[in-house]
Amino acid sequence: MKICIVGGVAGGASAATRLRRLDEKAEILLFEKGEHISYANCGLPYYLGGTIRQRDSLIVTKPELLCKRFRVDVRTRSEVLSINRQEKKILVRDLMNGTDYEESYDKLILSPGASPKVPPLPGMNSDGVFTLRNVTDTYRIDDYLQETKPAAAVVVGGGFIGVEMAENLVERGLSVTLVEYADQVIASLDPEMANILHRHLSEHGVNLMLGTGITGISHDSSGLHAGLTSGEEVSAGLILLCMGVAPDSHLAKDAGLDLWLNGSIAVNEYYETSDPDIYAVGDAISVTHLVSQTETLVPLAGPANKQGRTAAENALKGRKRKGSPVQGSSVLKVFDLTAASTGLNEKQLRQMELPYKKTYVHPQSHASYYPGASPISMKMLFDDDGHILGAQAVGAEGVEKRIDVLATVIRLGGTVYDLEQLELCYAPPYSSAKDPVNMLGYTASNILNGDMPVFYAEEVSSLDPHTVTLLDVSTPDEILMGTIPGFRSIPLDTLRENLNRLDPGKPVYVTCRVGLRGYLATRILLQHGFRAFNLSGGYRTYSLTGAYTAPSAAAKPDTDISEKPVPPVKRLTVDACGLQCPGPIMKVSENMKALKEGETLCIQATDPAFSSDIGVWCQRTGNRLISTSCEKGIYTVILQKGDTAVQAAQCEPPSPGDDKTMVIFSQDLDKAIASFIIANGAAAMDRKVTMFFTFWGLNILRRPHKVSLKKNFMEKMFSGMMPRGSQKLKLSHMQMGGIGARLIRKLMKDKNVASLEELIASARQNGVRIVACQMSMDLMGIRREELLDGVEVGGVATFLGAAETSDTNLFI
Repeated sequence: MKICIVGGVAGGASAATRLRRLDEKAEILLFEKGEHISYANCGLPYYLGGTIRQRDSLIVTKPELLCKRFRVDVRTRSEVLSINRQEKKILVRDLMNGTDYEESYDKLILSPGASPKVPPLPGMNSDGVFTLRNVTDTYRIDDYLQETKPAAAVVVGGGFIGVEMAENLVERGLSVTLVEYADQVIASLDPEMANILHRHLSEHGVNLMLGTGITGISHDSSGLHAGLTSGEEVSAGLILLCMGVAPDSHLAKDAGLDLWLNGSIAVNEYYETSDPDIYAVGDAISVTHLVSQTETLVPLAGPANKQGRTAAENALKGRKRKGSPVQGSSVLKVFDLTAASTGLNEKQLRQMELPYKKTYVHPQSHASYYPGASPISMKMLFDDDGHILGAQAVGAEGVEKRIDVLATVIRLGGTVYDLEQLELCYAPPYSSAKDPVNMLGYTASNILNGDMPVFYAEEVSSLDPHTVTLLDVSTPDEILMGTIPGFRSIPLDTLRENLNRLDPGKPVYVTCRVGLRGYLATRILLQHGFRAFNLSGGYRTYSLTGAYTAPSAAAKPDTDISEKPVPPVKRLTVDACGLQCPGPIMKVSENMKALKEGETLCIQATDPAFSSDIGVWCQRTGNRLISTSCEKGIYTVILQKGDTAVQAAQCEPPSPGDDKTMVIFSQDLDKAIASFIIANGAAAMDRKVTMFFTFWGLNILRRPHKVSLKKNFMEKMFSGMMPRGSQKLKLSHMQMGGIGARLIRKLMKDKNVASLEELIASARQNGVRIVACQMSMDLMGIRREELLDGVEVGGVATFLGAAETSDTNLFI
């Protein structure tokens, strides 16, 4: 049998070698119009970036090897011009000498691949404008870089090749602008997952221009100029077009073969075209997606290799094997991060109108107590029966192996319940006893069986704070770095003692940093009779939603170091690598307290969000962010402890809001009533209210009954002389030996005005923050145990922090 193969890269080379292994006598001819066969297509960007140093390393298999080892007649620089299906012949042009000749076949396998998309715009063929598809393109770009030594480059297109080339051109020393018409890079990821890559690309100096297309390219003596749909123009010494690929199906079309999706070659389950003697594989064909069972295009090397093997078996007499559906498993390196996905993403499921559920987790790559652990952000989509529809992950390490596991479970028809039971390799350097894949199974199972009712970041804006309770159970230090607007704070560890502050008639929507403590809080609330929902993925996922914006100036390091030199003072170095929320920020807060003004703290962490969040923390606390850097997934942040007054003046103050704050100094009954009437009114208008009780005002918050405590003489004297609780308070005027107080209470009851005790209860229920001054408590001999439930204890900084975002401050 004589079999001709058109195209000598992944699918074609795989078909040729499989044919020989199955049939020693078959005549096999391989035609490739380029110079090379079976080259490392996916490795091309890394040669240009300098990671792969030798040109020969890009060639996986040389023609001589196929000729000698497999007896394949390899003809490079040979372009197949046409197919004569009636006579079963192909017309071939020898590109070396320009001569044409015919070659007969019994079976024909087409593996022409795909061609880079180049829009019909002005200047696309200018010198210095390139596409990257094969080894020859790579050599041309490399030669151009060496000869012209451009300082800047523009990469048009944010797919796999575009992002990889942006990274590698940065590694080569160029200033890179990445232009992408969509609002995100890497279409196989959903936007919130892609935003992790957006931030990382920006951190490494790539100028991201999302939602922006190219309108044309001009050239003058100063270089190339890319016109953009935004009206801007970006200048560069090199422009790389990475705008995707289109199936190279012109040969099949001219031969009258059926075409299908986006002009691809139509094939059946055996990779037969509409002509039973012609097969097609690789990037030029449309294939069936494993999850959706719909036709799609998947231009990846892995599926092409498998298709080549199967087509080779079917081209031989006596073999008939079905091809496998694809699921689009892919992985990408972006500087220190890895992004991987398999199956369908949320955008595709919505377009197909397929019902689905989802879960987010942000676990560590291995045991957090073993050095070097880093977070992985993971998303999984599944149906009501628990079948996995797709998964995505982004992190510094351990990403692709988790997606490989999930890809295998999808291929074998497994469910989220299988993920719970998977027994995966565990040792502290490699994983945790509960692997991230297990965690996805646990959270998805909890959602399906009702143990963890969830809501999602995109639903937050539709929640009405008048009809629901919005609750953040993060620590106060975490809240400093950011919280979802409108969410009130009750740290998880104090939630049980503050349940009386929540309205049992309202559903509670809970968040934390990554979703774990939110889950614990949700379980507490559900078992105390509340309706509760946990934000899947927590604040971290929420912060990734929406269009990407570059970090604000407030969150960036102090770049004006030349004018503000850092003196050679004591530096404290702290390792927070592998710590989960709220570990890193607690380390910062704890160690900054041990430093003197002007001394520096160097902290290393593996949480990518920490490097940006810490800028907000510095702004709010009056400390100075000197620098942030990242190497191999470890973020190094240097802070300088500031002079509170000076640094606060240098920091941009928080924008004033509509919060309300009050200092309650008086213990008079009428003034206390007025205070809580105002507080409840403001809370009813959805304002954040902080009441700071100091000196005599503390007596309003005392319990009405005596609490048995050991006190010294002065404490007993002070606390004994003062009124114990709101029911013992006197009027500021018309006291009349206590008659006045009783009279005003009777009048309030007769007029259906809530009593002071009812006003206090309403304030706590409505989320009013009630703070007792610690210093005043110490002076007056009042202990925490003597105060009403739900009262915080704080200092003046607590009040001032609230006052900074307030437009009304009252002293009563």
